Amino acid sequence: MSSQTSRVSRPRLSPFATTALALAATSLLLSGCGGAGKVKKDTAYVARDVDSLYLAAKAELDKGNPKASAELFDEVERQHPYSPWARRAQLMSAFSYYVARDYTKAIQSAQRFLTIHPGNKDAAYAYYLVALCYYEQISDVARDQKVTQQAQSALNDVIRRFPDSRYAVDAKLKRDLVIDHLAGKEMDIGRHYQRSGKWLAAELRFRNVVDKYQETSHVPEALYRLVESNLALGIPEEAQKNAAVLGSNYPGSEWYEKAYRLMGTYAPGTVAR
Repeated sequence: MSSQTSRVSRPRLSPFATTALALAATSLLLSGCGGAGKVKKDTAYVARDVDSLYLAAKAELDKGNPKASAELFDEVERQHPYSPWARRAQLMSAFSYYVARDYTKAIQSAQRFLTIHPGNKDAAYAYYLVALCYYEQISDVARDQKVTQQAQSALNDVIRRFPDSRYAVDAKLKRDLVIDHLAGKEMDIGRHYQRSGKWLAAELRFRNVVDKYQETSHVPEALYRLVESNLALGIPEEAQKNAAVLGSNYPGSEWYEKAYRLMGTYAPGTVAR
């Protein structure tokens, strides 16, 4: 039997997502820059006026030092918590940590922003940033998929809360990839059970793919694997049903051809084109 393993490398942002992040970040920065003076050389954790501290954080981000930028944006909030700049700094801190790939701190900053400013006009961006942080941590299907499920939940939040936003379009595309990845995990476990001779456990996993992930690319193989498992369990009638569904929905696929040959070998009386 062949074995396929679905892998998800570190996802790259789509052109839409990159543009959306850049526009949102630029908008936040420009909205806070009016009337500020020249920036002196900054040292973190030194008391400073809010204008120069915020612009120092922006300067670090522009120079490609997102971690230093995030720490300075955090200082804006810490030193000037009641300033209008504090709200902008919270979200810019989250963005800077995201750019630095410090996803845990990025999520914490974005969620803190949402807790304090749940109805803010930039809430959609904060939810989207949280989703991206989870999404970019999705790993190989052979590993635990907790973060994949967190990404799915966070992407669903964006789509449900802000269906008409520019972020929802990209969130829907990424959610489809996440669902396909979760189906791939089920397939990986099912194939492992087959190799171990645990045919009933394997059948349950493949059935889960067919029932729960009907729109994914894994369904044709899942139906074929069900045929294999059914025959191994001595229930050719069930194998024939799954082969028929496979032939009806994916008649030209390699998996149907394999299933047809398998049925012809092990249950010849049930085969029909």
